[in-house]
Amino acid sequence: MNLKKILALLLAAVMVCGMLAGCGPKETADPTAPPASQPAEPDPTKEPDPTEPAVEPVTLNIGYMNNYGSLWSVMTAKEKGYFEEEGITLELTSFDNGPNIIAAMENGSINLGYIGDGAHKLCVQGRASIIALSHVSNGDAVIGGPDVKSIEDLKGKTVAYASGTSSEIILVNTLTKAGLTMNDITAMDMDPSAVVTAMMSKGVDACAIWSPQSLTILSEVEGATKLTDNMTFADTSVSLASWIAMPNYLEGNKDVVVRFLRALFKAMDYAADDHYDEVAKWVSDLLAVDYDSVYAERGVAEWFTGKDVAAGIADGSIKAYYELQQEMMVKNEAITPEEKCPVEDYVQFDLMTEAANY
Repeated sequence: MNLKKILALLLAAVMVCGMLAGCGPKETADPTAPPASQPAEPDPTKEPDPTEPAVEPVTLNIGYMNNYGSLWSVMTAKEKGYFEEEGITLELTSFDNGPNIIAAMENGSINLGYIGDGAHKLCVQGRASIIALSHVSNGDAVIGGPDVKSIEDLKGKTVAYASGTSSEIILVNTLTKAGLTMNDITAMDMDPSAVVTAMMSKGVDACAIWSPQSLTILSEVEGATKLTDNMTFADTSVSLASWIAMPNYLEGNKDVVVRFLRALFKAMDYAADDHYDEVAKWVSDLLAVDYDSVYAERGVAEWFTGKDVAAGIADGSIKAYYELQQEMMVKNEAITPEEKCPVEDYVQFDLMTEAANY
C-alpha cells in the first residue's frame, strides 16, 4: 500500500475522533451607527505609472537545511521566477536542524524558515508559527551497523541521534516497537553532520538520521541495515515538514508572508508535477554536491502541490495531520499533556488559504 493510501486511511480514523468545533457569538450591526465611508472609486482615466513596481520589493532571509526536502520548493520558486514576480529577493542561510533555525529567527537574523518533524514541538510551545505545510516525510530512518540487524539488537548498543529533531522521534518510536526505551541504549546526541562519520568509523553501532545522510550511510557503510523508516509507523503517526515564522514577524508582515507563500505554492505545483530532475539540478548546484545523490532523495516524501494544501485545509485533512502529530508528541513525551493545544493556535490556515488563491 503506498503512502497516499496509508495517509488517507489514517486521517479518516483521526478525523472521526475530532469533529468538535466551537462557536462564538456573532457581532450585530449597531442600527444607530452612521454608515461606513466607502473607498473612493479608482480613476479609470488615470494611466498606470510603468516605473512604479507592482509590489514593494523586499529581501527575505530564509533558513534551510542541506537536503532536497528543505529546498525543493524554495529553489523551484527562485529558478522559475515566482519570487521575482512577488518582488521578493532571497538570502539563503544553511542550518543543521530546525531548532537552530528557530533560535536564529528568535534573534532576528532569519525571517522565515523550514523545519522537520521534531522541531514542531517548539511551535506547539508557542515559539514559532507554521505558515505552510511542505510535505509528509519518509526520509527519517534508524540504521543498524554490521552487528545490528534488528530493532531488538539495539539493546545495549551505542546509537547516534540528534535530540529535538525528527531523528529523536523515529528513534523513540523504533525502541518502543521493540519494547525498549532510551534507557536500554547508550544514546549519543550529536550534530547530524557527524552521524555519517560516526557510522563509517564504527564509533557507534547504529543511528537515527534523515536523508540525505541516511541514504549515504546505507550506500557507503558496509553491512548497514535500515531497521525502520517513517512508513514503518504510517498507521499510527505522520512526519511533517513545514515553513515557519515568528508570531511577532507575522503581525507586521502578513502581506509579505502571503507573497512568499504564493510563490512557494506555485513552485510546489510545478516541482511535484514530475519535474524532479530539474529540481535536483537546482538543489545540487546550490549545495555543490553530486546530482545523483540529490536526485535519489525524490522518493523520501509525499510532495504536496499548493492546490493540495488548499484542498486539505478545506476538507480538514491538513488540520488532522497536525492534530495527529500532537498526539504523537504527547505519547513520546516530547510535550506534556498540558502543553497540547488547538492546532489553530500555531498553524496559520488562513494565510495558506489566502496564498493559494492564485
